[in-house]
Amino acid sequence: MVIKAVLFDIDGTLVDSNDYHVAAWQAVFRRIGADFDDQVVHDQIGKGTDMLVPTLLPETDEAEQEALGEEHGRIFKARFLSQVTPFAAARQLLVAVKDSGRQVVLASSASSAELDHYLGLLDAREIVGVSTTSDDVEKTKPAPDIFTTALEKLAPLGASEVIVVGDTPYDIEAAAKCGIAAVGVRSGKFTDAALSEAGAVALYDDVAALLADFAHSPLNR
Repeated sequence: MVIKAVLFDIDGTLVDSNDYHVAAWQAVFRRIGADFDDQVVHDQIGKGTDMLVPTLLPETDEAEQEALGEEHGRIFKARFLSQVTPFAAARQLLVAVKDSGRQVVLASSASSAELDHYLGLLDAREIVGVSTTSDDVEKTKPAPDIFTTALEKLAPLGASEVIVVGDTPYDIEAAAKCGIAAVGVRSGKFTDAALSEAGAVALYDDVAALLADFAHSPLNR
């Protein structure tokens, strides 16, 4: 089946933000007296609040989880959002996908406000045709909701006609639950083993490497 749309994760895939999200979550956790190693927090990045907080703080109820997520959002926006930069060739890859005749989709566990900021940062408003965020779904990655919602917006395209690009095992797991193949990039600092075990069909160092191999990559199937 020919690929007709590419669904991109944002954080850690198109923009270099994962370490900043770790720092923002650590600030939240310190305020409530919780102590985690940075790697422990990093290993949860890619999930939304609804999945991340219960994993690290299983005793919290839904209201507490939501409050912590809101605090993370405030800290991230105030301290770190302005420091986030696109990865090299991120916009160029989006352009290459569009120029190949495929739809460019952003499918992220980020908020809609963060998505809007990143669209501007990537100068991609005229490139991206469809987007989904945590605000559009009940559950974030690794639940399939974000990609399921994207597929609904892309109808009549089916799962075999789209592919995901993401940096975390949660992107790849969520895609697999929808029957969508996923390419992993190492820019989010997850191990090859984690990405491969989640089911990645190919691994690239970053979006620049994926762009360089675009003609031969799964995106150009």
